[in-house]
This record gives sequence, C-alpha cells and structure tokens, in this order.
Amino acid sequence: MLSQVCLCCLFFSRGFYSCRWTESSSQRRKCRWLSLLVVTLMSLLSLCWLYICFAISNDQQNVNEVIFRTLKTWVNYFLVVVIISAVLASYCILLLLFALIQVALEEQLHLHWLHKIIFCFCVIFITALASGVSIKGREEWPTVLTLLQATAPFLQFGAVGALTLLSPFVFHRFHLAKTRSKMVIAGMFLVVSAAIFLCPLLIHSPCLIEVQELPEKPKLIGHRGAPMLAPENTIMSFNRSLKCGVIAFETDVQLSRDRKPFLMHDHGPDFLLRTTNVKDKFNGSSFNKSTDLTFEQLRTLNAGEQFLKNDPYSTVSLLSEEEKETARTQYIPSLLDLLKFAKKHNTSVIFDLKNKETEEIDTNDTVNITLEFGIPQSLILWLPSKEREVVKKRAPDFIQVYENETDLEKNNGSHLNVKYSEIKMKNISDLRKRNITVNLYVVNERWLFSMLWCAGASSVTTNACHLLKEMERPDWVMPRSTYLITWILVDISSALVMMALFHWTKHSLCHNADGPSNDNELEVFLTRLP
Repeated sequence: MLSQVCLCCLFFSRGFYSCRWTESSSQRRKCRWLSLLVVTLMSLLSLCWLYICFAISNDQQNVNEVIFRTLKTWVNYFLVVVIISAVLASYCILLLLFALIQVALEEQLHLHWLHKIIFCFCVIFITALASGVSIKGREEWPTVLTLLQATAPFLQFGAVGALTLLSPFVFHRFHLAKTRSKMVIAGMFLVVSAAIFLCPLLIHSPCLIEVQELPEKPKLIGHRGAPMLAPENTIMSFNRSLKCGVIAFETDVQLSRDRKPFLMHDHGPDFLLRTTNVKDKFNGSSFNKSTDLTFEQLRTLNAGEQFLKNDPYSTVSLLSEEEKETARTQYIPSLLDLLKFAKKHNTSVIFDLKNKETEEIDTNDTVNITLEFGIPQSLILWLPSKEREVVKKRAPDFIQVYENETDLEKNNGSHLNVKYSEIKMKNISDLRKRNITVNLYVVNERWLFSMLWCAGASSVTTNACHLLKEMERPDWVMPRSTYLITWILVDISSALVMMALFHWTKHSLCHNADGPSNDNELEVFLTRLP
C-alpha cells in the first residue's frame, strides 16, 4: 500500500514537473541538480517578494495614489499585485514540492519548457515591481527592515523547521556523493545551519521585553480624519475619527486663488481628480494648482461621491445607508471649518502646508486666520518649518512640532513627528525617557502598531483608528529570557532530529542498494491503470 502511494506521488510529480510519464534520458540527468537549484531559487525569490508586499501593505494607499497620479484611473493596484504575487509564490512552492518528491524517489529532473517561461515571467514581474518601488517609493524599503525586526524571532523558528525538513534530501545526496563532493556539501550545510541556529544573537526586537515593562499604549491621531470610514479630509471623516478617541486631527492645507486655506492632500496636476467630482463639474478643464480656483468654486465640488465609487479601502460595505447618504453630501472644508470643529470638541489640529513654493506667504495667511478665529493656541500643533521663528513670536503658545531629530535637538524642542521607518526603535525609547513626545506616521497595520507600542511611541497617525483602538495589547510580547530558552530548545531539538535523519538515510541507502528501481515499479503501476 505504501509502495503504491509513493508510486502515485512519483507519477503525478513527474507529470506536473516535466510533463513526462517515463524516465528522462541520460543526457538530461546532468541537469538534475541545476534544475532543483533553479526551482529552489525561484521559490525563495517569490516568497521574499511576497514578504516585501506584506511589509509595504501598511502603505498600500500611498502606492495606489502614486499609480493613480500616472494613470488617472482608480483601481486597487496593490491588491492586484498581491494576488499575482501570491499565485506565483504558490506555483513555485508546489513545483518545488514535486521536485523534492522526485529527488526523494531518486528520479531524474527535467523542468518542462512551460515552467521555464513562467519562471522568466516571474523574474521580470518581480524585477519590474522592485525597480518601481526603488524609483517611485524608495522610502518603502526601510519598511521591509522594520518588518524583519518585528518578525525575526518567528522567522528563525521557521527557518530551523525548514532546515530540518530539507535535511534528509541533503543527507541523501551526501551519502551518494564522492569524497570531494561530500566535503563541499558538508561545508555548505554546516555554514547554513550555523547561520540559522545562531542568528538570534543578532535579533533585537522591541517586543522582547517583560510584560510589566510594556509602555503605555500610543495615542491615535486621525490621518485626514478616518478615511477608511468616510471621505478623507471632510468634516464627516473628522467626526468619525472622534469616535476612535483620537487626540488630534491631521490634515493638509492649501490656499485658494482668493487666499482662503482649505483642506486637500493632493497637489500638482489634476490635484482634485482623485477625491472630487471635478471632472463632471468642470468638464474639459484642468486644474494644476490650488490657486487655479476660488474657494467658492472649490465649495461647489462634491468630496464624497468618489469615496463611495472607488471604495479605496474596501470599507464602504461597513457603512450604513444613512452614513452613505451623509458621505454623498460632503464638500471641501476650509481650515476655518476644521478649527471650529476642533474647538468645539477640544481636539488638537496638526497640518502641513502642501505648496512648498509659496509656503512663506501661505504660512502668514494661515496664521492670520487661525489667530483671528480665536482657537486656543495650545490646540495647534505647528508643523511647517519655514518661518517657524516668526510663527513663534506671533503665536507663542502654538506647540512646535519638528520633522527630524536634528531640528528637534537644535531648537530644544519637545515634540517630534516623523515617518516610522526614518527613526531607530532604540531612539524612540531614548527620546521618551527625555520626556519628548514622539508621533510616528502613517501606521495602519497591527504588526507595526504593536512594535511601535513596544518601542514606546507616544502616538501614531493612522488611517485605521477604528481598528487600532480595539487593541488592548501588542500582538505579541515575550520576555527575552523566554525567547532565549525557546531558541536553545528549538535548536537542540532540530540538531537531534537531523542526527537521527542522517543515520536513517544512510541505513536506508544501504538497505535498498540491491532493490528494484523505481522506474520498473512505475512501469508496472502504469500498466495497471485503466
């Protein structure tokens, strides 16, 4: 019975891998290990790319926005990339599995030309996307290192398990090899094993701490409000973020032709296209900067229909019919609208001025309107860097927020606002010990929020306030002593299992040295098939 199961595995693996149902010719046997190496490398490449996609998923909205500015059509491009990547990774792993089955049954490998074509597509696909990330979103690469830091302990356990499972194939080849080849195989295997077994010595994850040492949960700041639950940068969005318990509203300010500050993130060519119905309202017109329109013209645009139509976060289904109707009536708010809303709810406001070319004059007009309205100055978290000294004199109670550690130290500041991938985890805890408030943006995924929580972040700017508010503790916290004990036990267990497998493969080869070949058995098996 066991023999027939093995023959079935051999039959289907040979058919899927090479589309051949009989033994390969002796000429192709020379490529056996090269073929296995190619399939293994492709599997690793596809898995690594899928891992990178998982890291970038925190910023998937940025990816979609960048592509939208080029193609002018909204699609969840990131989701399409992830689906294709997952299919390619699954395909490569399945192919590797069939290859290992054939190696275990001492079959010769012949990679079919169709697989080679798909491998070429896979390499081109991943290379093109990786190049795109490097050119258009190079700031995403540090995110991969951040994820690696968060998942390193578990990746090491997985690597030990994979090494243990693959070791019989290595041992099998070792016992069949000649003396010189044995030395090469043994040397490479020992180097890889040592690297995997000892890498925890270099792992420093912020969540490897005692539970009682866990810092306070970071506060939440609504990035453009709550854009997963309402059209971004609208009063509805800021109102929804209040229900998440945010301590501040984050937004972007631009000035219209008549010098009125309004809320809008996109700037540059067709800056209104993504979030409003400008294409329908001003058909044939193109607006490339905020001063192309008066605020009265901006006010005529609908700022909610595109949210319902494009469903950028795939969350529209979570809204009730009443909420959808409210979204349909949203308009572009002025800064004054937001200041009134913030004052009413005693919530801080942090914003950036998007037009860097006119930031100096925009700063002056924005400060004028803010001071004239009379909102408590302590509710304004002032972020723009130009004319900061002037702003300090005119509004001494504005809370000055700095965008990098250098400016923070130079001005003896107490508030830092920086992208999570641009600061070391250790620096976060060091700054907190000096009573410096550290806000990190934009944090949407649980794994990232968990790690920044462990690192001691004061607050995070997020699109997903409704999800992060539900977290009562990080996804994982482990005392370092517990991790070290687990690491040692896993390594010892793996070493003992591999020693047993080494002797088993040696004994198995000696026992089957004079036995019948798989190909003869397979021919008999094939003749019995209907």
